[in-house]
Amino acid sequence: MGLISEILLLPAAPVRGAGWVLRQVVAEAERQYYDPAAIQLELRGLVEDLESGAIDEEEFDQREDALLERLEDARRRQTQQGAH
Repeated sequence: MGLISEILLLPAAPVRGAGWVLRQVVAEAERQYYDPAAIQLELRGLVEDLESGAIDEEEFDQREDALLERLEDARRRQTQQGAH
């Protein structure tokens, strides 16, 4: 960018900075959400909840399906990122 562009865009700097921060926060949240280790830990906790009687079979099945789908999505995302 040229000097003129920088001067004209200076008033928007706080907005651009906030946008950058927001993108970083979203990227980190997605990284944690799709972390296979975190998903597997949640699955182990889910099994413990079932075994302790904290949840019933129906709730276990629903939550397990959601976690397994998320794990599959995480692996698909890793494969796609490796291809780029």
